[in-house]
Amino acid sequence: MKTRFGAVGLLVVLLMVNAIGVCVAAPAADAERNALSQQPTPDKISFKESQMKTIGIIGGVSWVSSLEYYRLMNEMVRDKLGGLSSAKILMYSIDFGEFSKQERLAERGDWVPLMKIMDDAAQRLERGGADFIVIASNTMNSLAEHISTKIKIPIINIADVTGAKVKEKGIKTVALLGTAYTMEQNFYRNILENKYGLKVVTPTKAERVYINTVIFDELCAGKINKKSKGQFLQIIGRLVKEEGAEGVILGCTEIPLLIKQADVNIPVFDTTAIHVEAAVNYSLGD
Repeated sequence: MKTRFGAVGLLVVLLMVNAIGVCVAAPAADAERNALSQQPTPDKISFKESQMKTIGIIGGVSWVSSLEYYRLMNEMVRDKLGGLSSAKILMYSIDFGEFSKQERLAERGDWVPLMKIMDDAAQRLERGGADFIVIASNTMNSLAEHISTKIKIPIINIADVTGAKVKEKGIKTVALLGTAYTMEQNFYRNILENKYGLKVVTPTKAERVYINTVIFDELCAGKINKKSKGQFLQIIGRLVKEEGAEGVILGCTEIPLLIKQADVNIPVFDTTAIHVEAAVNYSLGD
């Protein structure tokens, strides 16, 4: 009798424990179901999000500005689509140390090694599934037309989308700051002048040398120098006063790290932000 009572008592205890477990587990299960119900499901994902194109970025020229591209693209997609949305991005980041050696060869007239690097970067992105490409460097957009012959996906040219923004503002005379190559060669100027009817003014030879030095020795290394900022602002001020500049294009993707709209009284065209906006809009079909 004692043994039988013990077995019954044990059964009762087990049933009670199980009942308590069910009572405790029920709220947890409900909470989990509620949390899952808040997650995006196929019918809740927006059409734009589901149809988003993958952005291919040729970066590393320099990595400092490429970082800004990645951040701004994701922030813009988040702001447009809401929630936890972010951009679909593939980035091929070039070793800028090695690349700078090829740039020096290009300056002396041998463009073949540099072109090979850029062609390879674009082809890697295409093979990886990018739907289109942006080159995260104003200077290297000089090769956009050449690179486009090596791939089947489009390239959004930074000079083109920047020219459209300047024209939108009704500005006729614009200052162009950038690397010595960007300021002195015609690839950027031709688009601004011939396609958008703008008058382009650039700094003096000494000013161009100074700007180029700051870009490569400071900004590409992530160094922000107050003295350099002051000098850039003096150059912009002179271009306004003496050359009639109504706006200024920050035609190097590192310069916006140094100069902001709040620093200048005329419209500032941040080519990094403009390029990012064009890429995100294209990605979302806007």
